[in-house]
Amino acid sequence: MELNGADIVVRCLAEEGVDHVFGYPGGAVLYIYDAIYKQDNFQHILVRHEQAAVHAADAYSRSSNKIGVALVTSGPGLTNAVTGIATAYMDSIPMVIISGQVPSHAIGEDAFQECDTVGITRPCVKHNFLVRDVKDLAETMRRAFYIAKTGRPGPVLVDIPKDITVATCRYTAPRGEVKMRSYAPVVKGHQGQIKKAVQMLLAAERPMIYSGGGVVLSNASEELRQLVELVGAPCTNTLMGLGAFPASNGKFVGMPGMHGTYEANMAMQHCDVLIAVGARFDDRVIGNPKHFAQNPRKIVHIDIDPSSISKRVRVDVPIVGNVKDVLQELNALYVQAAAETPPNKPALAKWWQQIDAWRGKRCLVYENSDTLIKPQYVVEKLWEITQGQAFVTSDVGQHQMWAAQYYRFDEPRRWINSGGLGTMGVGLPYAMGVQMANPDSQIAVITGEASIQMNIQELSTCKQYHLTPKVLCLNNRYLGMVRQWQQIDYGSRYSESYVDALPDFVKLVESYGHVGMRIDKPADVEPAIREAFTKYKDRLVFMDFITDQTENVWPMVKAGRGLTEMLLGSEDL
Repeated sequence: MELNGADIVVRCLAEEGVDHVFGYPGGAVLYIYDAIYKQDNFQHILVRHEQAAVHAADAYSRSSNKIGVALVTSGPGLTNAVTGIATAYMDSIPMVIISGQVPSHAIGEDAFQECDTVGITRPCVKHNFLVRDVKDLAETMRRAFYIAKTGRPGPVLVDIPKDITVATCRYTAPRGEVKMRSYAPVVKGHQGQIKKAVQMLLAAERPMIYSGGGVVLSNASEELRQLVELVGAPCTNTLMGLGAFPASNGKFVGMPGMHGTYEANMAMQHCDVLIAVGARFDDRVIGNPKHFAQNPRKIVHIDIDPSSISKRVRVDVPIVGNVKDVLQELNALYVQAAAETPPNKPALAKWWQQIDAWRGKRCLVYENSDTLIKPQYVVEKLWEITQGQAFVTSDVGQHQMWAAQYYRFDEPRRWINSGGLGTMGVGLPYAMGVQMANPDSQIAVITGEASIQMNIQELSTCKQYHLTPKVLCLNNRYLGMVRQWQQIDYGSRYSESYVDALPDFVKLVESYGHVGMRIDKPADVEPAIREAFTKYKDRLVFMDFITDQTENVWPMVKAGRGLTEMLLGSEDL
């Protein structure tokens, strides 16, 4: 049949099983929006800013393992979306972004609302396309979805000039396997390397398992749990990997890195065999690479992306492959090999004695107060009231770290945050995407009074689509993490980190038609959260918690320092 380009886009989205598209219309995409109006295969969610469209699509993907889709217009529509695209790219989130472009003949002529979309987004997408012929549109869309979800996932952008959306051609739904000569990601790991890893683990006296977001993205949590039980080793989850191994399990030693636990960091530094699974040894996890390399250890690194292996830390056994596939084979080989060569159980027992001694530091204990609300206490109460089952989104800063430390995630894809890019303003649009993908779930946003204002206009979107997240604003009237660094490294010179002239959040939220609460007494914290999740379970509730302004996130490894050079509290300053 003959279809125009806009109808082909809509047909392709339906073919890919898309249920929701997050977007904002503009001149270059009006033919696409007209095609959306005439279909009922998916729902379009009208956001109030393009950045929020991409963040919502991002969280939709993170929380559901589906492909998030965002639709924006040309020029400022696309540039507004770049922050969201870069956020997804840093965290390897599979997404497809469709952007409008000025007509083909006007490209390069500084036409109204024109920008070099391909050039602007090239550094922060897995791949991008500029469609030049309507006949290529269907296959391009198909390839975009395929590239986004295979190999190391990531955002893929399809830029469509306006004349392509009105041009017509004969349309036949693409079928069969996608084949691209220049793109063939490795899935299965090298068996010889996997056997080496098994032998190293069996010979280890102080084994350690370090898992990251790759475990979550490849749906390999069950395989990771099997590996930990087989080896009997401690396991740490990075910020992006929280929930991949349950926090309630006794072998979990907490998060590693800059604000990780004492026991996780000490075990990372003093193990003799470290197996890194879907993690990338980034600066916020291992600190100073030279300090990390001081202790001799064997390192096994499993990752789908060969460019991530030995990028920051030299490894002994590189295994390129999909985490789930590699772990399945590794676990099977471990069981066979352990029957012939049992692991060193006395050494392992001694290793656990050392870890328990490190745990004795109780590095996450804080001093509660009867007069000031401690932010850690708010997160702990949220965890208790939701029984650890909520989807939790966060913005970026101190509140993000407290959420990671004190909300003990037992399941993957429940913790939705910006890890690599550290993007403020994601929390509320993330919650929108999560609720569209998981409509019957409890959803909490942990944010700060500065972060929430970056996309607070999305309260309007939540009202229109009856989205009901519970927003917990840890309001300390400061750019909290900036203030903490200024206190520690800049002689307590708090340059532009105090947030003055804050809105009355209760009145602001109520003006959008939602429920607002202000909580300034510790005794009112638990009742407020319970009321939000029971009495107002079908409403968006914004809880403005007035918290202790002086509270810092501990432990802390200062930038440029090693994992064992940790500040455990203000007494170490």
